[in-house]
Amino acid sequence: MLHLASKSPRRQELLAQLGMEFGLLDVDVPEQREPGEPPAAYVSRVAREKAGAGLLKVVASRGAVVLGADTEVVLDDEVFGKPADAADAARMLQRLSGRVHECISSVWVLSAGREQHATCISQVRFEVLTQARIEAYIATGECFGKAGAYAIQGRAAAFVSHLSGSHSGVMGLPLHETARLLREFGLMD
Repeated sequence: MLHLASKSPRRQELLAQLGMEFGLLDVDVPEQREPGEPPAAYVSRVAREKAGAGLLKVVASRGAVVLGADTEVVLDDEVFGKPADAADAARMLQRLSGRVHECISSVWVLSAGREQHATCISQVRFEVLTQARIEAYIATGECFGKAGAYAIQGRAAAFVSHLSGSHSGVMGLPLHETARLLREFGLMD
C-alpha cells in the first residue's frame, strides 16, 4: 500500500493524476537549512525526513511504501520557503521579478527494506513585476503556503515567461521522476 507523507493538496492531486491509490500520512518535519548545506541537498534531506517520518507511522503495515517530497525555490543560493507574511511574500516576489530562479523538487520512496530517490531541478523565468501586480497577487492569498510565494498552477502562471524543466515539479511533485520511482517499487506498470 502506498502512503503519501504530505499535507499538500497539490501533491495529492498530482499523485492521483498518475492513477495511484494511496493513503495520507500527516507528518511534521522541521524545514530548516543547515549552515553551508547546498540547496539541493537540503531539499533532498527534508523530503527523505518526511518519508522516514511517514514510514515510522506505518512500519507495522506489511508492504507499506511511503512517498515524501519537498520543493523549494532558490535564487542566488537563497532558499525561498513559504512566506511568513505579506511583507515576506512581497520581498520574495520582488527578488524573483525579471530573473531566472531554480525550483528544486526531491522525491523519496521508502519501504521497510528499500529506498530510492530522485531530484528534479527546473529553471523558471519571471517577467518584470510591478509593485501593483505584486500587491494584487498577494491580496488574492494564493502566495501563502507556497515556496517562493507563488503557485505556478494558479494566477502566478501569468508571471512565468519561460520554464525549462518540469511543470509538475514546480507545482510540488515531478511526475516523470515519481512515476519512475513507483515503477521501480513495482507499484506502477
